[in-house]
Amino acid sequence: MKYAYLSLVLACALTGCNKPAPQSAAATPPPPRTCSPAPLTAQIKDIARAAQGKVGVAALVLEGDEAMGVNGTDQFPMQSVYKLPIGMYVLHQVEQGKLSLDQKVKVLPKDFLTGRQHSPIRDQHPKGIELSVRELLRFMVSESDGTACDVLLKLVGGPAEVTKYLRELHVEQIMVANTERELGNDESLQYANWASPESALKLLGLVHEGSSLSPASRSLLLDFMTRSPTGPRRIKAGLPPGTVLAHKTGSSGRVAGFTRALNDIGIITLPDGRHLALAVFISDSKVDEAVLEKVIADIARHVWDCVTQAPTN
Repeated sequence: MKYAYLSLVLACALTGCNKPAPQSAAATPPPPRTCSPAPLTAQIKDIARAAQGKVGVAALVLEGDEAMGVNGTDQFPMQSVYKLPIGMYVLHQVEQGKLSLDQKVKVLPKDFLTGRQHSPIRDQHPKGIELSVRELLRFMVSESDGTACDVLLKLVGGPAEVTKYLRELHVEQIMVANTERELGNDESLQYANWASPESALKLLGLVHEGSSLSPASRSLLLDFMTRSPTGPRRIKAGLPPGTVLAHKTGSSGRVAGFTRALNDIGIITLPDGRHLALAVFISDSKVDEAVLEKVIADIARHVWDCVTQAPTN
C-alpha cells in the first residue's frame, strides 16, 4: 500500500513520477485518475470551518495512490478510536496463545465505569456478568463499551503494551496511554491518547491488508467494526445507503461548552470493489455535536464523490 499524501500526489501529477511500466496490448489499462486532490482539499477546508475547531482528515484508496490530507500529521485526542488498536492487540495475544476467544472473564461491579461514561455491560448487567473474550471484544469494538475496554486492557497488560505493539507494527503516531476509567476521572488525559489522521490510515491499512492479523482475526475485527451502531450521523451519513463501512468512532462529550474530540475512522467499500480508508478527527470545538457530525458526514460525501466521480452538490 502506498502512503503517497497530497504533496507527492501533486508532484507526480506535474512530473509524471512513478509511471507504470508499459503494458502489453492484451492488458487492460487502469482507469485514469480523475479525483484531483487540490479541489478536494479546498472543499474539505471550506466544510471544516463550520466546526470552529481543529479538523484533521486523511483519505486513501487502499488499492491505489489516490490520497490526500488536511492536518494529516497533527495530533488529535482519539477517545474511543483507541479501542481499535486495543482490539488488534487482544487478537494478537489470542494468536500468540496467551488468550483464548472462548475463555471466560468475570466482569464485576467494581470494574464498571462511572455512570457518565458509556458502558452497555454496566447498564444491562448491574450485578456483573461472566463474558468470553470474544464477547468483550464485541462490546468494546462494536458498542464502544468502556468497561469492556478496561477489562481487556487489564488482560493484555495495560496501555503501554498496546503502544509497544503499535511500534512493532511501525505505527509511530498513535499513543495509547490510559485506561477508560483514568480518562473519565481526568479530562485532560485524553490529549495523551492521541493519533494523527495519517497514522489512523496506516492502522486501517494494516487491518485491510491482514498483514498484522490472521485471516480469522481480521474477519472477526472487520465484522465487529461493520456491525457497529455508533456514529450513524458521521461517515455513514455521508455515504449512499447500503454502503459497507467498517469503522470506529470516538467522542469526548461536551464539557464546559467544549467538545474536545469527535472522530470517526473507517474502511469504505467502493462500488468497483476497491476500499477507501478515511479518518476524520475534530478537536476543541465550541459548536454542538450535531454540527460536528454533519461536518464529518459532509467530508465523507465529498471524498466519496471525488473517488467515485459522482457529482457534488
